[in-house]
Amino acid sequence: MRRIILSLIMISLLGCHSSGAPEKPENLIPKEKMVDILYDVFVLNAAKGSNKMILEDHGIYPENYVFEKYGIDSLQFAESNAYYGFYVDDYEMIIADIKTRIDNDMKHYQKLVDEEDKRRLREKDSLRKLNDTIKIKGVPQLKQTEKKEQN
Repeated sequence: MRRIILSLIMISLLGCHSSGAPEKPENLIPKEKMVDILYDVFVLNAAKGSNKMILEDHGIYPENYVFEKYGIDSLQFAESNAYYGFYVDDYEMIIADIKTRIDNDMKHYQKLVDEEDKRRLREKDSLRKLNDTIKIKGVPQLKQTEKKEQN
């Protein structure tokens, strides 16, 4: 009985063991294109988490957008992603490229936000100064006008 249990355990362990690296798919997506695809997937997932309806109102359906944009199908993407995922060093390089790209985009858009904030602050300050000038100059004129009306 003990030998049977030991044999079953050995067979199950050997049966669960993978045979090694996955075969390279015929239609493997090149690394550079994979970076672009995964970048778009990450950005769309972030946007989808923010407000999916805005995307759909503009005719962008995140599930299909990336596949249509790059002319691939879900199977090609899944096979390529699994292939690159097996080679951890390559996949880490892909993810590092995406992270660099996202960081650069964040810096760029933060700069735009900062510039817009400065512009609004200048505009607000200009309006406040104009308002103060009108009040200073306008008050005596109002009093003079009121005196004329009273006479």
